[in-house]
Amino acid sequence: GVTTNPSLIAKSGRPFAEVIKEICGLTNGPVSAEVVATDVDGMVREGRKLAKIAENVAVKLPLTWDGLKACRTLSAGAAFISPFIGRLDDINIDGMELISDIRQIYDNYLFDTEILAASIRTPNHVKLSALAGADVATMPPNVIKSLVNHPLTDKGLEAFLADAKKADIKV
Repeated sequence: GVTTNPSLIAKSGRPFAEVIKEICGLTNGPVSAEVVATDVDGMVREGRKLAKIAENVAVKLPLTWDGLKACRTLSAGAAFISPFIGRLDDINIDGMELISDIRQIYDNYLFDTEILAASIRTPNHVKLSALAGADVATMPPNVIKSLVNHPLTDKGLEAFLADAKKADIKV
């Protein structure tokens, strides 16, 4: 899937619904589309409008009292909860501990809500989130790309290629 928010889409300079629809056409997974209203009625109205864009839209609501009420109106419960790991790090709170706590609570009560680790900033965040029990993570392209980079892989590949060249190995 793909996660979005008003800040990310604003950077595109394109209409919100147009960008959401385009992204939904590129993936079969859920595409988060966040409401901007802060009251229950506004969130419900916007949530219904966003859900009509495509079948794979996941309406994103803030975790406020009004957001919880809107969630209950729009669905039986939340499909995802998104703790913001990097933002918690910024204020010296252990985001991984929060993920672990959520995991334990949700498992204790057999909640179906998936834990979506958000605001991932490093490959280590990805690893620690998975170890803490996150079901899924959202991260920027630079973090995704860095997951397959390791200096020992590069060094090993360089040595293998040099040996292959010396031995005139062709596959």
